[in-house]
Amino acid sequence: MTRWLWAVALGITLCLGATATAAVATTAAVANKGDIGIQDGIGIRLIDVPESAVADPRARLYVIDHLGPGTTISRRVEISNTSGAAVDVLTYAAAATIDDGSFVGADGRTENELSQWTTVSPEARTLAAGSVTTVDVTIAVPADAAPGEYYGVVWAEARSATPSDNGVSVVNRVGIRMYISVGPGGPPAADFTVTSLRASRSADGSPVVAATVVNTGGRALDVGGSLILTDGPGGLTAGPFDATLGVTLAIGSTEDVQVVLDPQVPDGPWTALITLRSGLTEREAVAVIEFPATGSAAPVTVDDDSFWDIWKVLAVIAAVLVVAALIMTWVIRRQRTKA
Repeated sequence: MTRWLWAVALGITLCLGATATAAVATTAAVANKGDIGIQDGIGIRLIDVPESAVADPRARLYVIDHLGPGTTISRRVEISNTSGAAVDVLTYAAAATIDDGSFVGADGRTENELSQWTTVSPEARTLAAGSVTTVDVTIAVPADAAPGEYYGVVWAEARSATPSDNGVSVVNRVGIRMYISVGPGGPPAADFTVTSLRASRSADGSPVVAATVVNTGGRALDVGGSLILTDGPGGLTAGPFDATLGVTLAIGSTEDVQVVLDPQVPDGPWTALITLRSGLTEREAVAVIEFPATGSAAPVTVDDDSFWDIWKVLAVIAAVLVVAALIMTWVIRRQRTKA
C-alpha cells in the first residue's frame, strides 16, 4: 500500500469562538479514506494494525479494537508537516459521537470516557518543514469499565503563532477515529441489512439511488460500496457507480447510503444490484427501480443477498450445464464422423 496516500476528509467544520483578547478560527478534518488525513499542511497516519485485523480495511485507517476491562493497548501514529515552515503541534485525545450518519469529533478538548482512558505521548513537539514524527497512543481501559462501544479522536493540532491583523488565531486539527468496544469475551459481531432502494433526481437532475441500511450488529459501521444497473432500456447495463463516502451507522441505527449516477443514464426500468461493505462485512441487494422525471420515487423493497446468492448459484449451474451440453454434442458429432 502506498505510504503517502492522501485522505478524503470526512468533513471540514469551521467554528469561531471569542475570548477576552482574540477570536479563534478552527478547522478540523478526520481521516476517512486512505492512510493520511491532512489539513492545511498537517497530516496524520495510523502506523500500527493489530495482527488479528490486518485483513480489515477499516483497521488500517482507524484505531479499532475490542478490549476487556483492565486491558491496555498501544498504537503508533505518525504526524507530518507538509508545509514550508516549522510548526508547533499538540497531540491529544478528545470525545466523538455518531450523529445522523456522521462520525463527529467534539469541539476543542471535550472529554468522554474513551478520551480519559487515552494518553498521547509526547503531547507537544515542533516539526520542521517537511518532517515527520511518531507519537504513542495508549488506551488503558479501567477494570470497572461498563460494556459498550466508545468513540473518540486522536488529534494533531497546530495553532498560528500570533493572531492576524483582524485578531483571529487559526487552529488546524487533523485526527484519527477511535472505535473501542469494551466487554468480556470476543468482539460483538458486525452486521447490517439493506431494506430498500429508492430512485430519485437531485436538484441538478442527476439520477440518485439511496439504499436504506440498518445496523443489526453490535459495532458501529462505516459503509461504502457500489451499484450496478442491468436489464435497462434496450438491454443496457451501467456502472459500477461508487457509493457516497462518509456514512457511519451507529449501533441499531438506520441511514441512507447514496449513489449518484451519470446524468446520461436513462430512466429505466433497471435491475439495480448494490454491494455494500464495512470492513470485512459485505451485503448485496437487488431491486427493480425506475428514475422519476423529478423528485423521488417510492422505496422498493429489495431481495436480500441470500436470495441473490441463490440466483448466482443457479446461474453458475446453468452455465456449467450449457458447457457440458456443448461438449457432449461435440463428442457425439465427432464419433459419428469417425463412424
